[in-house]
Amino acid sequence: MPRILITGAAGFLGSHLCDRFVREGYEVVGMDNLITGDLRNLEHLFPLKQFTFYHKDVSTFIHVPGPLDYILHFASPASPIDYLKIPIQTLKVGSLGTHNCLGLAKAKKARILVASTSEVYGDPTVHPQTEEYWGNVNPVGPRGVYDEAKRFQEAMTMAYHTYHGLETRIIRIFNTYGPRMRLNDGRVLPAFIGQALRGEDLTVFGKGNQTRSFCYVDDLVEGIWRLLHSDYPYPVNIGNPDEITILQFAEEIIKLTGTKQKIVYKPLPKDDPTQRRPDITKARQILGWEPKVSRAEGLKITYQAFQALPKEVLYKQEHRDFEGYIRK
Repeated sequence: MPRILITGAAGFLGSHLCDRFVREGYEVVGMDNLITGDLRNLEHLFPLKQFTFYHKDVSTFIHVPGPLDYILHFASPASPIDYLKIPIQTLKVGSLGTHNCLGLAKAKKARILVASTSEVYGDPTVHPQTEEYWGNVNPVGPRGVYDEAKRFQEAMTMAYHTYHGLETRIIRIFNTYGPRMRLNDGRVLPAFIGQALRGEDLTVFGKGNQTRSFCYVDDLVEGIWRLLHSDYPYPVNIGNPDEITILQFAEEIIKLTGTKQKIVYKPLPKDDPTQRRPDITKARQILGWEPKVSRAEGLKITYQAFQALPKEVLYKQEHRDFEGYIRK
């Protein structure tokens, strides 16, 4: 039974990865400091003998007893609202946390895949974004703590690959959605659905002509699985190239939820990317991967999951005080 460590295991993506690797017959070690993760995402795995959980911060020294074959480093705040509330922790998990994970992979002779992001492209001047594009990032802007942490993470990962010969993989994740997203974390999809469920008007920033490309979580997990088991050490975009404007997306959510809320407009946040669409040529050629779940299908599943949330979660303030300042 191969053994894998997944950091950020209690988060949205991390918990879905734990599910996938348990189903594939792996022994899974989950790790999370629970700053943004939620143990409810993992509670169905706790009775299983092949799943272990450590409540640890990867930005400090980490040790996992016994052998490890693989490491997935997915520990990081993933919402721009988090960057405002915990900017230092965001920087530390992308730098010190990555260093610790790479050191552990070296000690265990394990292959490691690190979760990077389309945010390394910043507000792109190349469209769609290819892996060869170096990006247009403001290092001292409100998103800089996340963008630069991920860029540093990629550089350190490649240094371990070239200097130590470590088996490394780098995934650049584009906007992903699905069940277990935090409803009030400030990202556009849960923000729209949350507003619709609460009977609030939907907030669109700017004119709503900025674009995003949304990938359903099951498709992303499949891409991660294939990249981890590939022989390709360089960054690979994984996302859905089906591009849509934020205004069109708000209209889709209103139609999906059957609500009668209006769309209200607020000023565009600083450094908000005007366009985002992955070039997935490498994923198609190297991994034989492309998304399968349509946005209509994925949104229906996600909306049903949010509808099932208890009212105290639906009306929890969490990051709503920051809502409207910055959005991914």
